[in-house]
Amino acid sequence: MKKIVLSSLILLGLSGAAMAQAATDLASVDTDANGSVSLAEAQVAWPDLTQEAFTAADTDGNGELSAEEYDALVAAAAVPAS
Repeated sequence: MKKIVLSSLILLGLSGAAMAQAATDLASVDTDANGSVSLAEAQVAWPDLTQEAFTAADTDGNGELSAEEYDALVAAAAVPAS
């Protein structure tokens, strides 16, 4: 799953450097405190995040990133693109 997200981030041009500057704690990004992160919330922290990268990270397809999906996105973004 992480490989798919990482591949999507690299293919879509979302650099690790841009993501590294973003908040890595779900609670700081989840501004409505519902326990998940919407695309709009994620883009406040990560302005370069595309719909495509968000959709790739949203593995259950519910339109929100769970804590597990969010952690996978952060972990994938922390790996330098080669």
